[in-house]
Amino acid sequence: MASRSTDSRTGIGSSPTVDAVSLAIIEQLQEDGRRPYAAIGKAVGLSEAAVRQRVQKLLDQGVMQIVAVTDPLTVGLRRQAMVGIHVEGDLDPVAEALTDMPECEYVVMTAGSFDLMVEIVCEDDDHLLDVINKRIRTLPGVRSTESFVYLKLKKQTYMWGTR
Repeated sequence: MASRSTDSRTGIGSSPTVDAVSLAIIEQLQEDGRRPYAAIGKAVGLSEAAVRQRVQKLLDQGVMQIVAVTDPLTVGLRRQAMVGIHVEGDLDPVAEALTDMPECEYVVMTAGSFDLMVEIVCEDDDHLLDVINKRIRTLPGVRSTESFVYLKLKKQTYMWGTR
């Protein structure tokens, strides 16, 4: 796996090359992030030590993370929304300020109707209102926002890395 540089903040630039064996390891971990390296090795045809080494390299290169994913509703976060933001001037300072807000799960610069799209996860409607009205709309450069409140989440997967 040859490594090439990537700007981790933007995802722009070339990225590490991931071969078929590494993709198979990633797929195993996506099915069960706690799967033992020995079991992964058996499934992909490598030794436990070789799997451990490849996993560490994938982590070091930023190709993947191993994390616990929760259902926001079960941990008291009952309101989710996507917020489209129009920005006047440079997007970077606004995007950086949003990334510092713990409620902002995803911050994406776009080429569509909005300059930024932000997924927000909050405790309730009052919390969401506070984040949008008092913290996002008051950022220098924010011209306007449009909120898309989630009524029901039908699909959320993290399997796209091995397609």
